Amino acid sequence: MASPSIPAYNSSPLENSSSQNASRESLKMEPLADVALLPGEERVIDKDLIYMCPFSGAVKGKVFITNYRLYFKGTDTDPTVTLDVPLGVISRVEKMGGASSRGENSYGLDITCKDMRNLRFALKQEGHSRRDIFEILFRFAFPLSHGLQLFAFQSQEKYEENGWNVYKPLEEYRRQGLPNEKWRVSFINERYELCDTYPTLLVVPFKASEEDLKRVATFRSRSRIPVLSWIHPENHAVITRCSQPLVGMSGKRNRDDERYLDLIREANGTPKLTIYDARPNVNAVANKATGGGYEGDDAYQNAELVFLDIHNIHVMRESLKKLKDIVYPNVEESHWLSSLESTHWLEHIKLVLSGAIQVADKVSSGNSVVVHCSDGWDRTAQLTSLAMLMLDSHYRTLRGFQVLLEKEWISFGHKFASRIGHGDKNHADQDRSPIFVQFIDCVWQMTKQFPTAFEFNERLLVAIVDHLYSCRFGTFLYNCESVRDSNEVRTKTVSLWSLINSDTSSYLNPFYTVESSRVLYPVASMRHLELWVTYYIRWNPRIRQQQQSPVEQRYKELLALRDQYLKKLEELQLSDSSPPPHLTNSSTPNAASPTQRVTHLQTPF
Repeated sequence: MASPSIPAYNSSPLENSSSQNASRESLKMEPLADVALLPGEERVIDKDLIYMCPFSGAVKGKVFITNYRLYFKGTDTDPTVTLDVPLGVISRVEKMGGASSRGENSYGLDITCKDMRNLRFALKQEGHSRRDIFEILFRFAFPLSHGLQLFAFQSQEKYEENGWNVYKPLEEYRRQGLPNEKWRVSFINERYELCDTYPTLLVVPFKASEEDLKRVATFRSRSRIPVLSWIHPENHAVITRCSQPLVGMSGKRNRDDERYLDLIREANGTPKLTIYDARPNVNAVANKATGGGYEGDDAYQNAELVFLDIHNIHVMRESLKKLKDIVYPNVEESHWLSSLESTHWLEHIKLVLSGAIQVADKVSSGNSVVVHCSDGWDRTAQLTSLAMLMLDSHYRTLRGFQVLLEKEWISFGHKFASRIGHGDKNHADQDRSPIFVQFIDCVWQMTKQFPTAFEFNERLLVAIVDHLYSCRFGTFLYNCESVRDSNEVRTKTVSLWSLINSDTSSYLNPFYTVESSRVLYPVASMRHLELWVTYYIRWNPRIRQQQQSPVEQRYKELLALRDQYLKKLEELQLSDSSPPPHLTNSSTPNAASPTQRVTHLQTPF
C-alpha cells in the first residue's frame, strides 16, 4: 500500500491561502489502495466531490490528484465507478457555475480531455470549495505553463530493456541495403546546421555533394531537402520525403534543386520521377502567396506532379471535434450514419490511405517518388509511413513498427509538442491537430482488412495513442530531434518501448502469419472503412463490454489450456522418470529428457 507523501508543490507553494490549505489537507490524506502509484508519482490533494457521470448520473466519491493522474473512486454505487485519467490527457479545465448558481450540482469543474471524453465534477457551494482543487489541477495538468517539468522527467520507472535502443538509424538503413553505389549516408546535419528539424543522419544520392545539399536547402521550406526514407529491395525504386519548394508568386527556379531531383530519378533509371504533393491543388497554389508552392512542369521536365487532395491540420482538427460531439457521451442512434458522414472523418481517412496506396503502387512498379506537403512533417509522414507499412513486412512486426514510428515520425520532426500541446494550457492553439491519431487510425483500418498480416494487435495501437498524451514517457515529447537532444530526453526520461517490450505478449496478434514479400493494398473506399469504435467510443460502458473479440478470447483460452496441459505433462514425466535412489549415478542414454519429450507433443490447436 502506498503511503501518503508530502506533495511536490510544497517547495514552491501557490501564491494564495487556498493552496496553503490544500497543502495542510494533503498531509492527512488517507492511503490509496486502489491504484499503484508509479515510481516518482506523488500524491498532491484529495477531495470529496460528486462526479457527474453521463452514464450513471451523480456519483458521490473522492478524487485523488497526483503529479501524474486524476483518480476518482465512487462511494455510493455498485459496481464502483472509478476514473483513472493521466493529467497529460487534460486539454482544458473550467469552473462551472458561480456563487449564486441555482440548482443541484451546478457548481464545480468542467474538464475537457484529448482522448474523446469530458469530465464534470460538482462540489458543495460554500466557502470557495473548488478553488484549491482548480488551481492544483490547472498547475499539474499544464506544468510547462507554470514553469514545472513534465511528469516524464520525474518518473523513476525502471525496465529491463532500454527502449531508446529500439531505433538505430545506421542499422535500419543497412537492413535496407544502404549505403550502396547510388545512395550514400551523409552526416552534414550532425549538428543540425543544415536543417534543425531533420535527424543527424541523412541518406542522399551518391552523386550529390555536401555543397549541393546546402544549395538545395535554400530552396526548400524549413531547409527540409529531399532525403531517402525507403528503398525497394529488388527494383531499387525509392521513397523520398521533403517540404515544398520556395517558388513564390514570381515562379522562382533553382537549378540545384532541379538537378538534385533528377539525381533521385536517375538512381534506379526511373523514366519519370513522380512527385506526390499531399495538398489539394488549390491550397498548393495559395501557398505561393506565402513564398511556397509546387514543382512546375517547365522547371521539372523529368517529373510528373500528382496532388492527393488531403486537407490541412485545421480541417482535421475540426473533423475530430465533430466526431467527438456525436460519440460522447451518447451515440445518437436514429441519425448515426448521417451524423458520422457529416464529420467527414472517414472521408479524410480514405484520402490518406488512398494517397499512400498510390505511393506504394508506384514504388512497387519500379518508379521512384518524392512525397511532400507544405513543411513535410504532417501529411508527408502519414503517406511515407503508411506506404512503407504496405511495402515492407518488417514494419508490420512489433519491433519493426516501433522503428517505423521512431524513424518517420519522431526523428523526421513531426511536431508532437505543437500538435498535442503537452503540458500547455493554450487549448485553443491553432497548431493543435490529430495528425498522428489519424495515422494510427489508418493503421487500424489496415489491420482490420489484413487480420493475419500484422504481428501486433489493437491493444498496441490504443496504448500508443494513450501515451501520446499521457506525458509518462519521453517518446512523443517535443517537436524534433534537436530539441529532444537539448532537453536530454534519452537520458532523463523512459521510452514507451521499454514498457511495451517488457510485456510483448499483451501486444501480439495471435493470428499473425509471416509473409515476407507480400505487399498490402487496402481497399480505400467508404464501404470498406469503419469507425474505430473501440478507441473513439470506448468510454461508453455498453461499448466497453463488447471490446474483446470472442474469437481472440477463445484462442487465448485455448493457449492457456495448452500451457496448463504441457506443464502437467512435464510434471508427470519428471515424476515418472525419477530413478530409484540407488540408481542415481547410472546413466540411461536412450531415455529422453522431459523437455525433449515435450517438444514431440503435437497439439490440435
